Amino acid sequence: MKRFLVSGALSALVLAAHADSSWFQASLTPSVALHPSAADIRGVAVNVWGENVQHGFDLGIIDGSRDQSAGFSLGLVNYDESYIGLHAGLLNISKDSFIGLQYGLVNFSRGDFKGWQDGYLINISRGTITGAQTGYGINVAEDITGAQLGLVNYAEHLHGVQVGLVNVALNNGWFDRFPDDLAKGFPIVNWSF
Repeated sequence: MKRFLVSGALSALVLAAHADSSWFQASLTPSVALHPSAADIRGVAVNVWGENVQHGFDLGIIDGSRDQSAGFSLGLVNYDESYIGLHAGLLNISKDSFIGLQYGLVNFSRGDFKGWQDGYLINISRGTITGAQTGYGINVAEDITGAQLGLVNYAEHLHGVQVGLVNVALNNGWFDRFPDDLAKGFPIVNWSF
C-alpha cells in the first residue's frame, strides 16, 4: 500500500511538472529545473538554487525571486527584485522594494523597505526604510522612519529613535551648537524628529 501511495504521489508530481501547472518547482540551478526561471510559481518551490517569480513557499539553499514576488522564503541565501512577505536565512538581499520581515545573520535592502529587518550581525538599508532595524550587531540606514535597536546604529537621515551602545544620526540638529559635528553620535539613546 505504501509503495502504491508513493508511486502515485511521484507520478502526480511528474505529470504536474510536464503539464502547464506551476504549483510546484524543484531546481538544482535556474537552468536545471522543472520549470524555466521565468515561470510564476504559485505554490511550493524546493531549490538548491532557484530563481522564479514566487507566490508561496520557497525552501532551499539559494532562493531567488524575480519581478513582483510574495510569500515565505527559507534558505541560506534569499534574494529578490521586489518582494512582499518573509525572508528567513543567513543572507537576505532585496534589490528594489521589500515589504515584510527579513530575518537572518545579514540583511541588505537596496530599495524601499517597509517592515522589519532583524539581523544578528548586520542590517543595511540603502533606500528608504519605514519600520525597524534590530539585532545584536550593526544597523545602517540611509533614510529611516522608525527605530534602530542594536550595538551600533547609523543613519544619514533619522526620523525616530536609536537605542544602542553607539548611535549616530547625521541629521540630528539637537546638538548643532557643538563644534565639528561632535554630537551627531550619542550613547544609549539618540533621536531625531
